[in-house]
Amino acid sequence: MNGDGSLERLRREGRIVVVGASLAGLRAAETLRDKGFAGSLTMIGDEPYEPYDRPPLSKQVLLGMAPADSTALPRRRAVDATWRLGVPATGLDMAARRVRLADGDEVPYDRLLIATGVRARPWPREAEAELDGVFVLRTREEGAALARRLADGPKRVFVIGAGFTGSEIASACRERGLSVTVAERGAAPLVGALGGVVGAVAADLQREHGVDLRCGVMVTSLEGDSSGRVRAAHLSDGSTVETDVVVVSLGATRNTEWLAGSGLGAGPRGIACDAGCRAFDIRGIVTDDIYVAGDVARSPHALFGYQFLSLEHWGNAVAQAEIAAHNMISESADRLPHMWVPAFWSSQFGVNIKSVGVPSLGTEIMVPQGTLASRRFIGVYGYQGRVIGAVAFDHARWLPFYQELVETTAPFPPPFPTVDRHPDGQRPMDADFPDPSVPTHGPTVTLSGYSPADRRMTFTPAH
Repeated sequence: MNGDGSLERLRREGRIVVVGASLAGLRAAETLRDKGFAGSLTMIGDEPYEPYDRPPLSKQVLLGMAPADSTALPRRRAVDATWRLGVPATGLDMAARRVRLADGDEVPYDRLLIATGVRARPWPREAEAELDGVFVLRTREEGAALARRLADGPKRVFVIGAGFTGSEIASACRERGLSVTVAERGAAPLVGALGGVVGAVAADLQREHGVDLRCGVMVTSLEGDSSGRVRAAHLSDGSTVETDVVVVSLGATRNTEWLAGSGLGAGPRGIACDAGCRAFDIRGIVTDDIYVAGDVARSPHALFGYQFLSLEHWGNAVAQAEIAAHNMISESADRLPHMWVPAFWSSQFGVNIKSVGVPSLGTEIMVPQGTLASRRFIGVYGYQGRVIGAVAFDHARWLPFYQELVETTAPFPPPFPTVDRHPDGQRPMDADFPDPSVPTHGPTVTLSGYSPADRRMTFTPAH
């Protein structure tokens, strides 16, 4: 430290650019101002809207309870920023510290936060994807368009993919009294995120609510009529489902293409960053002026064997954005790690589903509270002898207890001398996750990189 305050001024002033007018982008901007950043702040977004909330799009908006344009995120404070909306970023020059935009402009920065998130994965056959009546759901415009079509009362809605979003869409359709068919290539809904034991409960739930659920099948093609409207879906088992609305819910693609050739460590799985949200370059060297937050980030987590986690979770986007913003204007000694324990929630078919930790890393599950048959229970996941995650179906009051077990790496199966538990729930069973080499729809946590089970490399101290 040189004692003249120049480093302090550098941290509190200068130019910060946020690419991604998203939940993470907005919360980071607010945190920067809260913590005294007084320099220029530029917010770049590819959509023409200021940051809005996405979860209501598959819930209240599809139910007709709220218009899509009413989902703007509440502001914690004024951010005093220059907004560049409706103009996507198309490139990054790390050496010159400039972000290139689609309109040809370039925006200089001293520090950069990337919070570009994900987009819905489209139906892979372009001609079929462009048929009238074929939808994806991620953006405000997509939510508004699908809600309008559902309000028109289609004869049948066909949902491809039974992950969380696909299941929520099916639930909203049934609540509106619409006929729904769901096709899932896995053995059950939610199987990629929660495993087959819980997936079987989700399957029963859907069928009891009148969903025509088809598992273990793939959609081979979508068929249109002479006017270009979708009329049928053809399945791998040889069956055909007549439908006038198709919703493609095949998961998400991370918005990193604009970084190709930039030298940043970005790819289809996201942007790699350290626990302090600083991005890595393609050589594996951490940058000190580029940070990452939200769905597009891949960061190591000490609780999960330093696996790189990519989390499509609302709470993670907020927590990581706040850490990134803090670290962007802090000395290295004052920087904090992003150690948020993953948490997720969904509401479908009258049931509130909440999870903590990383259930998809688990190999075993037990049900210490409630019962699977009652659809009101806690499922606790174990991995290599420790508690790795938990999921609650209408039983969330126990979740903080299990979150603490995850945070303290408690043993699995956990001992419960005083907990009120069901006697059937004391025996662990195979969690029945699908083979990871077989794609399923919609896991909300992606694991990549180092595995704590990998012991091939050892270091021996010199004598």
